[in-house]
Amino acid sequence: MTNNYQPSLFIPHGGGPCFFMDWSAGGNVWQSMQDFLAGLARKLPAKPKAILIISGHWEEPEFTVNTVINHTLYYDYYGFPPYTYQLTYPVKGDEHLITGLMQLLSSTGISVQTDNQRGLDHGVFIPFKVIYPDADIPIVQLSLKKGLDPQTHINLGKVLAPLRKEGVLIVGSGMSYHNLGVWNGELAATASQVFNEWLIATLEEDDIDKRNRLLCYWQEAPYARIAHPREEHLLPLMVAVGAGDSDKGHCIYSGKVGELSFSAFRFG
Repeated sequence: MTNNYQPSLFIPHGGGPCFFMDWSAGGNVWQSMQDFLAGLARKLPAKPKAILIISGHWEEPEFTVNTVINHTLYYDYYGFPPYTYQLTYPVKGDEHLITGLMQLLSSTGISVQTDNQRGLDHGVFIPFKVIYPDADIPIVQLSLKKGLDPQTHINLGKVLAPLRKEGVLIVGSGMSYHNLGVWNGELAATASQVFNEWLIATLEEDDIDKRNRLLCYWQEAPYARIAHPREEHLLPLMVAVGAGDSDKGHCIYSGKVGELSFSAFRFG
């Protein structure tokens, strides 16, 4: 195991372009999350050779690899100021990682497709513009698989785990609470806090098999369907969990946006 053996992570990517909004007229409620992301790189064992990211904003019928080398950006947020659609993040893809990833998935019988057109969505470029503002680490994006089955995504993560030894940082980018219809008020505050506490307790469970079983039945957790009426922002966590292999999870961020509770986790 080298000193560039990377962990796998689950990070919150915020709301739209929130970290790059002009908050001068009022307080930035996203500041604690932004500060966490800004300090994340310093807590890694070494600078990653590449980043493999799974975002809650890309689903396909089969797992799909973005094979673009000269990335464009996909501004998949709506109703924000015009300047937020001018943000740039000139990061490159990585041919070596793409080739290795395709071989790894195919060799284990996982059906995989490619996409050579799609831009990086805001679940990718918004947090990484904070984490690595120089855009100097190649990024390859991998989609979720429609159906959003937890075990399927944990299994995917297990297949990806060997890439960590090659210096690849595996990141699930989502949100531990994602219900835009219940964003304010007592119910939102309670649901986000209670579900967040369940996530922390579950992911820090010593028994890895028990942890994974609980995650596969996450819908039975308290306030689960209030926290995630649709689970696309939770499923990147399952990939990070699988990529963590036998590593116990650790909560590396727990903070609030207004009254809502959010968290991030590290495996390894």
